[in-house]
Amino acid sequence: MYTRPASTLQCGRHRLDLSFPHVMGVLNVTPDSFSDGGHHVALDDARQRAEKMLGEGASIIDVGGESTRPGAAAVPVQQELDRVMPVVEALVRDLDALVSVDTSTPEVMHEVANAGAGMLNDVRNLRREGAMRAAATTGLPVCLMHMLGEPGDMQNDPHYDRPVEEAVAEFLEARVADCEAAGLRRERLLIDPGFGFAKTVEHNLRLLKYMERLTALELPILVGMSRKSMIGKVLERPVEERLAGGLALSAMAVERGARILRVHDVGPHVDAVNMAWAVLKEGCDND
Repeated sequence: MYTRPASTLQCGRHRLDLSFPHVMGVLNVTPDSFSDGGHHVALDDARQRAEKMLGEGASIIDVGGESTRPGAAAVPVQQELDRVMPVVEALVRDLDALVSVDTSTPEVMHEVANAGAGMLNDVRNLRREGAMRAAATTGLPVCLMHMLGEPGDMQNDPHYDRPVEEAVAEFLEARVADCEAAGLRRERLLIDPGFGFAKTVEHNLRLLKYMERLTALELPILVGMSRKSMIGKVLERPVEERLAGGLALSAMAVERGARILRVHDVGPHVDAVNMAWAVLKEGCDND
């Protein structure tokens, strides 16, 4: 078992204690996300969903305005802003929520930071033109996710010439070095192995099995496996029947060092994470 030293992450006006794991609730304000597309497009629906997730124990609400499911196309900047900004403003103003924004777009990064968002979550690991500079100027923590290619083509025969956990760790280590060179301090960075992004089911399973390899980077690890096709393919379940598999994966991720679990079904995952953590911490006193 890997135990990270106690630390905190400054997220705008919020401080996130990373000495124990947290659940991040997914709030997609898109018409086409793979699981909840179109469910929370209206502002009132989005606010109510966020309030429910916070009540169930979510520490962070992750707002996304551009679908990154396999095969998804990019959306225009203004459309992403129109989807995301009213929701971020409402969650910050009305719920005092710690809001993360799932975006790769420099203009969106600037605007959501000004609106009070506390974290940036970029599946493209700041590869869009201007994204690295924009993220650095916001002063917010940034999660860098492993992905090869773009959502539109990432699942076109993904392959690696060495064990996937080694490839992912080396890729993220290089991106962290690039960020530091661009002025993004290491203490502002998180990493995400990118389950389901440019990976087969076999890659995903092995990556979780050996995820402790990523702890060598000594950065907080965020994982997102909720409702994903890896569960569906292993268990032969449609997306609406993948909760049990997701709970198992979340517990295993916590055991392997994850500190943030990005999920759709917050309440059950909070229980699973807290139970797993209670077992891992048993007898550790103030460890």
